[in-house]
Amino acid sequence: MFGQLHDLDLQLLRLFVSVVECGGFSAAQGELGLSQSSISQQMARLETRLGYRLCSRGKGGFKITPKGEQLLIATRGLFESIEAFRHQSNGVAGRLIGEVRVGLSEALDQSVLQRVADAIRRFRERDESVRIELISAMPGEMERLMLQQRLDLAIGYFSQVQSAFDYRELFSETQHLYCAPGHPLFSNEVPDNEAFQACDRVDHPYRFLRSDEPFQGKLCSARSEQVEGTLAFILSGKHVGYLPSHFARSWEDKGLLRAVRVGEMSFDVGFHLARHRAQVPGDAQKAFEEDVLAAFGTI
Repeated sequence: MFGQLHDLDLQLLRLFVSVVECGGFSAAQGELGLSQSSISQQMARLETRLGYRLCSRGKGGFKITPKGEQLLIATRGLFESIEAFRHQSNGVAGRLIGEVRVGLSEALDQSVLQRVADAIRRFRERDESVRIELISAMPGEMERLMLQQRLDLAIGYFSQVQSAFDYRELFSETQHLYCAPGHPLFSNEVPDNEAFQACDRVDHPYRFLRSDEPFQGKLCSARSEQVEGTLAFILSGKHVGYLPSHFARSWEDKGLLRAVRVGEMSFDVGFHLARHRAQVPGDAQKAFEEDVLAAFGTI
């Protein structure tokens, strides 16, 4: 019996299957390109390896034994498995596999989300079997997750002072200073500096972002990390604060928000694709990063 299969054993088993399918040694000569005596010798070698007879050959003709029948079934199953393995292993060679984890900033513009969707479409058109996870988080949280190597890529506004990260600029969004009905600035078309200094602004926890804000009022009793929280403070009529223009547009259309001194009090926020330098990206991560950059027109 076989202790361990070798290449020679596989060759002998293939010969055995061919002999059975051809109906005997003589008939198998043309199929195998071997003489009848050579086929007989190799069949005898296989029977010696196995320890039992596979077929009888004599005046009554070629006949497979019951044990030979069982071996034939097992051998065909073995070769089918080998062929399936060959197809699967060859398929994996050029296929992207694994997982890609991507962080996304909050309240992104519709056009930005469409470009992210375009990147996903581009990636799904590749030969891949990859699980993509999208995680919405604030910039600080995304940076923390990347440092912990729990995110492969992140799209957001970052300080760009983290030496551990590589940044690629994708787009920018405009932020205006807003107030709401009930606030003194709402009905003041040309507010002076004294009116501005009397405003209670909503503070943003990211100092790198706050430093770009044109309005730096000293009075500040409100703080919010998310734009929804900032919006709630502004809608109270007691605070002013910065919001992305695309996010505030529907509220402006309803007359519930008003941008103050557009241009003078506005500023742009750059959004980047970030990844951890020390995290060696796999083929799937590299491909998805390439598709994101292509979707945003940066390559």
